[in-house]
This record gives sequence, structure tokens and C-alpha cells, in this order.
Amino acid sequence: MPADTDTEPAAVGTPARRTATPWVLMYHSVAEFTDPAEDPYGITVTPRALEAQLLWLRSRGLRGVSVGELLRARAAGRGAGLVGLTFDDGYTDFLTRALPLLKRLDFTATLFVLPGRLGVDNVWDPLGPRKSLLTAEGIREVAAAGQEIGSHGLLHQDLTATPDEVLRQELRGSRDLLRELTGTLPEGFCYPYGHLDARVVDATRGAGYGYACAIDPGRLAGPYALPRTHISQADGGARLRIKRLRHRLRELRRGVAAR
Repeated sequence: MPADTDTEPAAVGTPARRTATPWVLMYHSVAEFTDPAEDPYGITVTPRALEAQLLWLRSRGLRGVSVGELLRARAAGRGAGLVGLTFDDGYTDFLTRALPLLKRLDFTATLFVLPGRLGVDNVWDPLGPRKSLLTAEGIREVAAAGQEIGSHGLLHQDLTATPDEVLRQELRGSRDLLRELTGTLPEGFCYPYGHLDARVVDATRGAGYGYACAIDPGRLAGPYALPRTHISQADGGARLRIKRLRHRLRELRRGVAAR
């Protein structure tokens, strides 16, 4: 089956238009669960569901890659058929459940981690369940396996509500800590909770990141506020197809609005 491309269907007599932002999928945790009450925030997919979703991408001629790899490919004109894969928070189950599957399919992903919460749990989710976060060694293992490590800040705070000095530490401090852990400055940042405003976006750019991921950034969408598509346990092939179409339509509307 031919690969999907990064162009929108063109009207008769008009050229195809490249989308302004790529399709990037947002995951969090990969773990077994049977009762939706065990996943009150809708952030968990089972290993079986993840495998089916990634195989659906492959069946469409698509390959999942890290956001850094995706943006570099697009800049070189080689982005057709690539989809960004992101995993927020840096849960230990990325190493044990997601990474083996990614390696088997020859996919890569960006894992956004919290170097200020190494080896603890998701205390910011009051309803639970408690999920363990990677240790420093676990983050190094993920990086050594060819996956991209990005920053999710230090402590998973709403950056729009923090004073300038705290914002600076969340951005620059987390970046410096990740360089100490992995030997490489992270290229990407991910806004906790998806919350952002113009001040936070400007500070992220100023902290030296090459890109940043959001959820639905609206008018701030761009390299430092990349929109992403949340993927849940319920997303089979039909729902993924609809979410892909929604992304394309959103980008088409955004392009028209910008004119």
C-alpha cells in the first residue's frame, strides 16, 4: 500500500499544499489494566493495543519516529510517510513494555522525562494509579537504544502559573540535568499538561530547545508548540483513521486562516 504523504488533497487546478505541522501521536503509559477506573486520566494503553496501533501505522505505509528525526527529515524533504511518536512523563513501563515493540518494528520515539523526579512516581495525578518513573540509569538505557530523550521540565508543573525564575529552572535546569545524564543536550521540550502561553513559548525558544510539543496550542501552533493527537486504549484502526483526517483538516483550516 502506498505511504500516506504530508500533503493535503488539492482542489482541481490548484497545487497540493504541504501541511504546516506533522502528525505527532501522544502516548503516556503502557501497562496492563482491565477496568477503566484503573486509568482515570485515560493515559494508559495496554501492550496489545499499542502493538495493534503501531501495526496499523505500518499497514498504511507509515513509520513512527522521534520528533527530532521527523523534523530533520521534513527539513530535508524526506518527511513523507513519517509519523511522530511521543511518550510523556518517562514511566518505567516505556523501557519494559514500549521499547521492545519499537525495536521490533524499527520505530523510534521521543520520551519526555522529568529529571527532577527520577525514580519516584506520578505524584501530580491525585487520582492515581501510582506509576513509577524511570531512574537515571533507565533514561540512559532508553537513550542508548536509539530513542530520543526530551525534557518535560523538572517537576511536572503548569508553567503558565510559575514565576520567571521557576520557569527558567524548569526549562534550562532540566535541560542541563539531562545533558549530565545522557551526554547530549535534549533538542525537544514538552509542556506539562499541555499548558502554554506566549511567555512560556518564548522562554522555551530562549532556553535553546529546537522544538516543543503541546496538545492543542491554537494560534501558538508552530515549531515551539507542535500540536499532538492523544492516543487512547479505545483507538483501533477506524478511530486512528478519523484522527488522521482531523489532523489534516485542522491543518488545512489553519492554513486558510493564516492567509
